[in-house]
Amino acid sequence: MILREFALPLMATAFLIVATLPGSEQGPHEKRLLNNLLGPYNVLERPVANESEPLEVKFGLTLQQIIDVDEKNQILTTNAWLNLDEKNQLLITNIWLSLEWNDYNLRWNESDYGGVKDLRITPNKLWKPDVLMYNSADEGFDGTFQTNVVVKHNGSCLYVPPGIFKSTCKIDITWFPFDDQHCDMKFGSWTYDGNQLDLILNSEDGGDLSDFITNGEWYLLGMPGKKNTIVYQCCPEPYVDVTFTIQIRRRTLYYFFNLIVPCVLISSMALLGFTLPPDSGEKLTLGVTILLSLTVFLNLVAETLPQVSDAIPLLGTYFNCIMFMVASSVVLTVVVLNYHHRTADIHEMPNWIKSVFLQWLPWILGMSRPGKKITRKTILMSSRMKELELKERSSKSLLANVLDIDDDFRNLPGGNNAAMTTTSLGGGFMRHPTTIEETPMPGGTGTQRDLQHILRELQFITNRMKKADEEAEVISDWKFAAMVVDRFCLIIFTMFTIIATVAVLLSAPHIIVQ
Repeated sequence: MILREFALPLMATAFLIVATLPGSEQGPHEKRLLNNLLGPYNVLERPVANESEPLEVKFGLTLQQIIDVDEKNQILTTNAWLNLDEKNQLLITNIWLSLEWNDYNLRWNESDYGGVKDLRITPNKLWKPDVLMYNSADEGFDGTFQTNVVVKHNGSCLYVPPGIFKSTCKIDITWFPFDDQHCDMKFGSWTYDGNQLDLILNSEDGGDLSDFITNGEWYLLGMPGKKNTIVYQCCPEPYVDVTFTIQIRRRTLYYFFNLIVPCVLISSMALLGFTLPPDSGEKLTLGVTILLSLTVFLNLVAETLPQVSDAIPLLGTYFNCIMFMVASSVVLTVVVLNYHHRTADIHEMPNWIKSVFLQWLPWILGMSRPGKKITRKTILMSSRMKELELKERSSKSLLANVLDIDDDFRNLPGGNNAAMTTTSLGGGFMRHPTTIEETPMPGGTGTQRDLQHILRELQFITNRMKKADEEAEVISDWKFAAMVVDRFCLIIFTMFTIIATVAVLLSAPHIIVQ
């Protein structure tokens, strides 16, 4: 408020002081000066006192704004001022060029022309260096706007044309979106060689970045400049150019929260699919839906990148790994559902599946069945018990195997162990009955037939019960094997997702640029 109160009186006082100072009327003097300078002036003449010496042109560049970096077409668009002191990879920038040189034919004594120190003359009236950007991608090639040339009394000419520059830029997508890009802007005379026009850097630090407007997608690291003298194969004369390298770094915050985080969340949903029970009916649908979602995300990334085969972007590699994981989870989900719905009358569980999925993997994963604790000792004891059971069943008689009883139970009165298996007696062998009909029964013939009928019924009921128990046990084993595969896939794919995410983040040159 205080500044506003004093601003108007101060401006009025300054205006009165300037108005009362003695001055010169420069209208007639400027007109006379322009007539004297431009009358005999030849715009085709290189303005040097000695034709054998090159004209020195100081060249500078002020970067105002990075308008766009077109990765797909590989174009950089800039807004710059050229300071002349006498999916196609493009960078689009706003630049001011600065050209400054000394014109031998544009000198005058200011006292002879009423104190006129400088003039503003249109560039088509004067000689100016034909400095262009060699790697321009603009439709008109030269993107500068023609402004007046400021000419001073000592012959110094300053030409500052602003322009929107489109330059080709080789985009390296190896570390996308954690990438740095170096885009060159090469300026030089189109027709004058180094013996006629010599470009000199206005500043050893490179381009002027004091007026740079921050870009939302790219962070400017620097813009060094370098003078090059090159002898081309076509011509023996040396040609001088000045190359500015715009060093930019991508801001990854947008890609991190819009691509990487959703990808991690979607992949975690694929992991949760292994916790769903197979009877829910949505186990396979969830995996396929997640696979389609990742495909959409990968297409979004592919649309922003140039269609080149030089390198695979880091984010694309990560998405492919996650997609491979989700696709594998869909395949293994099919295996789990297949195991879960198997029955004993169609599939028989092989011994290696029993050993791997019912014993060793549950023990490694810490899983157990109700009433059955799985340890290394129980696994070894189970194998041993199976061997002993096979030996014991092979040593029993048929009736004992049918009724699932010991042979001693059939030591009936007067039977003399008739139903036992073949035994050695006094150096000879006695054959024992092997069928129910051959087994002697106490009592008469009718009693024997009744007992045989009862034994047949018992055998039928026993077989049905054994078959039902065996089928239930086989179905239970297949379901438990499906649970083991689910748990194993959950652990393996969780580790894979964590390792892939950490590996991608650690391999990146930088993670987040605000």
